[in-house]
Amino acid sequence: MAAAAAQQTARTGGDFHDFLRYGISPAHASVCADRLLRSSVAPSKQLLAVAAEEIRTREQFVLLDEQRVAFDRVLHEVEKARGGDHKSVVIVSGGPGSGKSVIALSLLGELSRRGVRVAHATGSRSFIQTLRKVAGRRAPRTAALFRYFNQFMDVAKNSLDVLIADEAHRLREASANRWTKAELRSDKRQIDELIDAAFVSVFLLDQNQVVRPGEMGTVQDIEKHARKRGIGVHEIDLSTQYRSGGSAECVEWVEQLLGLAPGGPEKWSGDERFEVRTAPSPSAMEAALAEKLAQHQNARMAAEYCWPWSDPRSDGSLVPDVTIGDWSRPWNLKGERSVGDAPPAALWASDDRGFGQVGCVHTAQGFEYEWNGVLLGPDLVWRTDRWVAVRSANRDPDFRNRQRVSDADFDVLVRNVYKVLLTRGLRGVYLHSTDPETQQLLDSLID
Repeated sequence: MAAAAAQQTARTGGDFHDFLRYGISPAHASVCADRLLRSSVAPSKQLLAVAAEEIRTREQFVLLDEQRVAFDRVLHEVEKARGGDHKSVVIVSGGPGSGKSVIALSLLGELSRRGVRVAHATGSRSFIQTLRKVAGRRAPRTAALFRYFNQFMDVAKNSLDVLIADEAHRLREASANRWTKAELRSDKRQIDELIDAAFVSVFLLDQNQVVRPGEMGTVQDIEKHARKRGIGVHEIDLSTQYRSGGSAECVEWVEQLLGLAPGGPEKWSGDERFEVRTAPSPSAMEAALAEKLAQHQNARMAAEYCWPWSDPRSDGSLVPDVTIGDWSRPWNLKGERSVGDAPPAALWASDDRGFGQVGCVHTAQGFEYEWNGVLLGPDLVWRTDRWVAVRSANRDPDFRNRQRVSDADFDVLVRNVYKVLLTRGLRGVYLHSTDPETQQLLDSLID
């Protein structure tokens, strides 16, 4: 009866009303109504089957060592949960390119094939829109499996078997914002909402990619909230040597360059599979990337928010706000619609039309492209023997409030932004700083 009722919800409200009136015996109406009201809302088996097939046909991944350990640990926890009322948390941490999203999508495909109630969540609009587009291109219903972190405020406890929280470093303290309905507002932490939603919660994160005030997804915080509630935690650290693309050496070099790892800036020692180069100007960088593009290798240029950001003109043309000397280009679009030849903001990194606009951390984070060009703006400059964060040179509105973001916090966040931007490349990265002394440092480190 419940299965038939669920199928009937696809029809009009009037048809469903008639179905209930004639399909339920008056003698058992209250019992059936209670069962219907208590039933969980979850993807149908048909939807999961469609999603599994769509993801399976797009998988081009081979999981390696720690990646396989993480994958198998989640499957093991799912089996334990099926054997009883058992909740657990799995935390998978790793740097750029270590395979976190590969694990997430592989799990989504495998669990869908097994008929497990599963959903994927993230805090990145660009990331989720791209996943919805790719996974739902031929089967639009699969897009429902991809949600935002703040969409679990009113989800019934354990209504999912598994919730995969990708890019979990973007977790916020609370889901509610100024647009949240009054009846949904509460003091509940976003981490607790995600843990409550499923028997097994999987958090995939890189703590050095926290780039916005209020983002607080760390291993320690997630572990604290889980253990406080008596929930077992399993941690897996993905070594950068298991990168699914790019260069582990470059990630380490960037972290040392920016002071995010001990050792300080060092000369680039080289990697036969990856190129690190400086460009004497933005135009030289763009020309080098255009050559890669002509060879059918995708490429992008990105920068921190150090220039104005205008809306498109009334005729649909973009304003070339990013101006360095006699070179200028527009930012990626802000909105969800294409303008002229420019793709929507969420698809800047994955749509071929993204070349020609300068991307920002919001559109670059979570993605990789073969060739990466990064413009270091005047908000982070090298002076004699140290980095200096120049807050007045940054135009990001999230960083303006000194009561919310201290100077020390800004220093860390802006370095994290550049770490994200500099580690998007799969085959190489070009660097150019608008500051002469900083450019001199980069040239001295890169032959």
